[in-house]
Amino acid sequence: MDTAVNRQTPDRVPGQPRRRDERSSDRASDWAAVKFIQDSSQQLAVSLNVRRTMLRAVRLAVPQLGDWAMVAVFDDMGAWVVGGPDGGSGGARSADPVPVGRLDPGSALARIKRVGHTELRTARDDDLGAVLRDLVPLESLREQAESLEPSSVLAVGLDSGGTTNGVLVTVTGPDRAYTDGEVRLTEEFGRRVAVAVQSAKLYEERAEMAEALQETLRPPELPQYPEVRMAARYRSSSERTDIGGDFYDVHGASDDFTVVIGDVCGKGIRAGVLTGQARQTIRTAAHIDRSPSRVLRTLNEVLRTQPEKRFVSLACVRLRRGRDDGDLLATLAVAGHPPPLVLRRDGTVDEPDARGTVAGIVPNLSYDEVDFRLAPGETLLLYTDGVDEARGPYGFFGADRLRRLLPHYAGASPATLCEAVEQHVVEHIGGEGHDDIAVLAIRNES
Repeated sequence: MDTAVNRQTPDRVPGQPRRRDERSSDRASDWAAVKFIQDSSQQLAVSLNVRRTMLRAVRLAVPQLGDWAMVAVFDDMGAWVVGGPDGGSGGARSADPVPVGRLDPGSALARIKRVGHTELRTARDDDLGAVLRDLVPLESLREQAESLEPSSVLAVGLDSGGTTNGVLVTVTGPDRAYTDGEVRLTEEFGRRVAVAVQSAKLYEERAEMAEALQETLRPPELPQYPEVRMAARYRSSSERTDIGGDFYDVHGASDDFTVVIGDVCGKGIRAGVLTGQARQTIRTAAHIDRSPSRVLRTLNEVLRTQPEKRFVSLACVRLRRGRDDGDLLATLAVAGHPPPLVLRRDGTVDEPDARGTVAGIVPNLSYDEVDFRLAPGETLLLYTDGVDEARGPYGFFGADRLRRLLPHYAGASPATLCEAVEQHVVEHIGGEGHDDIAVLAIRNES
């Protein structure tokens, strides 16, 4: 339906110059409209939450633009609506937005969503009860609007970026007709609401995506195996997120499982994405063949197919349960990563002699494997270069300092050992920035 606009009956003879008091009144009205739009824009920009933006839009619209208002915001499931008789300023407070599900394709809301125009209906020309039934999807809101004995209903599409994201509906009570200027003012207010809603929706969508990404990339919970205790500590280089370029993982059966710890080049979200890819590739490769050398070879070839040439350093250990003596049989391969340390029961610290090239740079790499045993009561400690290369006022923390630290924790639980290593590194840094730090300890409890 074409837009219809009520015009109030003029008090002067057509063609007669307007009086000074009329011109002053017009200027005051124009200034009030400008001030309303400026203030509304500032208040709408305060929040990047769609719900709060909708509520604020209703409370701003009443009574400046009407005696009752409703805001509907469309989503993939239909729409969310909120309305109120006074915008929460004096009487009943506007309720939270309510979902209304799929829209009737023939309804006024669906029509405005398609075409995004403005519709003005008046009691002189229309059955406003029928208009409200077509436009307002919730019965409780319709009853609020109908109780005003409305004289006009104005619906404005909330258009932003070529898309109608919602509808603003305002209703006036008896003897309050819209002028052309008030319609234009409501449309301008609708444009500001549309921008605020769109900004809030984009912010919430990106926040949801970031949260989903972080949930996927956060260090996994460690499995529980009989006669094996394990613990890990992770400290991101970023204060804003707990994901980064260091990672660890444990997977497999209790009598034959794979332990990995690694460091991808870079920091932050990009490094986190590569971390997730590397971890999934390793899990898939180990599912087929748990040989550490073959796992690293597969990871190297997969990384080399990526458009961005980025590398990963990694230590991969396969642990199997011995037949009679309770030992864990370990097979290790490394790709440009510090080999793990073995803390014996008597406090002796051993370092398996394993070396290898980082994965993702050189084609057709092969990796050597080193075998050793983890006897009952002994602990395997894997760590990233965020530990030994942590720089403080007195230089690097260093692998030698780490080896000297470990004998003090012979017999300690993996959780205690990991916490101690992290704490000593943090104290060494002395409050300065640091790389991602990851520590993983596995103790044979047979």
